[in-house]
Formats: sequence, structure tokens, C-alpha cells
Amino acid sequence: MNTWFECKVKYEKIDEQTGKEKKVNLPYLIDAVSYTEAESRIHTEMEQYVTGEFSVPSIKKANYSDLFFYDDGDKWYKCKVMFVTIDEDAGKEKKVANQMLVLASDLKEAYERINLSMSGMTVDYDIVAIIESNIADVFPYFKDEVNEPIPANLRPLTEDEQQLRKPLQQDEVEEDEDIEEEEDTIE
Repeated sequence: MNTWFECKVKYEKIDEQTGKEKKVNLPYLIDAVSYTEAESRIHTEMEQYVTGEFSVPSIKKANYSDLFFYDDGDKWYKCKVMFVTIDEDAGKEKKVANQMLVLASDLKEAYERINLSMSGMTVDYDIVAIIESNIADVFPYFKDEVNEPIPANLRPLTEDEQQLRKPLQQDEVEEDEDIEEEEDTIE
């Protein structure tokens, strides 16, 4: 499960309409395990995009249960989704709200993409609100994409080691039980 932090980043950027520099204070969403890591990661990410000085005046935990990435979207939409659960103690239905983000081009597409992303769910849900968020960008944590060297104490398993770790198939277990029964009767 991801822990998302919303980091406000203050810097100067060139206004696309006027061509003049203007100060902005934009929120960015970053996946991290702690506030310290969030601050470190946002500095690392922003150094690649911002020329000049920038500061991170605030970091807070964000309560998003899911994020849905689509390559062709250009805005993040915040969606409030209500799930219906059953309280077994009281025997009543209870609604639980979840906040989700989806990347889309417009409001209608955000609604369609949330429904598409939630289509595999077995519980009932209602999309009760969708609003355009002011999040400038999202930086997920993909461990597989980091080109870190493999530590010297780790190595791939050989084929023999893989065979030893391979669980027995059900047929092999039944055959072994039959052999054991035959051995018992022979003695």
C-alpha cells in the first residue's frame, strides 16, 4: 500500500501567456514511507524540473486510497467514491468514503475512467463527487525502475536451487503417498 504525501513547492517559473517570471506554490504528490523520505524525494525530483531555487514550505499526508494513471490525461481529478459495507454486529449497511485520483482530460473522461478502473470490484460503490485537483504532478515510487546495483551478497538461484524450492505438484504428492503405502505393506 502506498503512502502519499502532498508537498507544496514554491519556485519561480515563466508564465506561458506573458513570458514573465512569476512565483508559484504548487502541490506535488509523492510516494514515500515518511515525511523525511518525502522531503528528500521531492527535492530530488524537483531538481530535475526546476532551474534556480525552490523551497518546500509544507508536507502533509494525503488520504488517497487509489491513484489511476493514464498516459493521455493531463489533469488530476479528485474523486469521492462511497462503498457499501455491512456492519455484521449491528446488521446494517454502512457507507465508507474513499478519495481517489484519476488522470484524465476532462470531467466526463474522469468519471468513465473511475468506472473502468473500478469495474472489477465485487462491492457496490457510488461516485458521489469529482473535482479537478490542483496537483501539478505525481511521483510514484517504482523500485524496479531504479537502476541500483544488486548487492554482492545476493545472486540469482541456479536451476538446481530453483528445483529444490519448487513446491510439489498435487500429482507428485499423491504418487509419494501411494509409494509409502506400498512400502508399509511390503514389510
